[in-house]
Amino acid sequence: MSEQNCLVTNDWICGEYVSSRSQELIDATVQHVGITAASVAIGVAVSLPLALLARRWRFLAGPILGVTTVLYTVPSLAMFSLLLPFFGLSASLVVTGLVLYSLTILVRNILAGLQAVPEEARDAAKGMGYGPLRLLWEVELPLALPALLAGVRITTVSTVALTTVGAIVDYGGLGSLILDGLDTTFKAQVLTASALCVLLAVVADLLLLALQRWLTPWTRVRRIRTNRPARAERPAKVAEPA
Repeated sequence: MSEQNCLVTNDWICGEYVSSRSQELIDATVQHVGITAASVAIGVAVSLPLALLARRWRFLAGPILGVTTVLYTVPSLAMFSLLLPFFGLSASLVVTGLVLYSLTILVRNILAGLQAVPEEARDAAKGMGYGPLRLLWEVELPLALPALLAGVRITTVSTVALTTVGAIVDYGGLGSLILDGLDTTFKAQVLTASALCVLLAVVADLLLLALQRWLTPWTRVRRIRTNRPARAERPAKVAEPA
């Protein structure tokens, strides 16, 4: 009986809300995932050339990192307002803003990964006749994958949270339900949408962690070797005096 009346009593936890509004929750979740995935994918596509430019011409590293950092400090309301004349009230407005926010993490991580590639690996590849493009795709990027994927994980989790801000232009996925619930003091809607948002971030991080471990098996081997205790050496046998 209490479960049936939880909508009337406006309880925080309400199974009736989940069952009666399941399609609304699914639609909001699908929109949230779509905006997040598009933003991260475009962010990686934009960040990789920027990181390559910063690595190739070092005098560009400071300006590129500086601009991306400044973009990250712009408040979300101000960012969306600045982009509004170009994109209008659309999902493209939210995606573009999220892409700009993702650049500071992705560019730094990709650049750090590329700079950490051992020079011996580059020299060996060049000695085998690798050209610049083949060297990048078959040697440098695979070795930079741990740092790159770490940046993607951080960016994905933060983007899941920032997507909710898109509710101010009605393209916030679960954030739209949260905002509507706050406006109408609908407790069950606020809690359910917030819990789903947290669950999305956790699931996305775990999936990306599994992908990272699958794509970089050599990091696990190195970790096992590092953690393996060293064998105790036998003391040298001292020759007895004659």
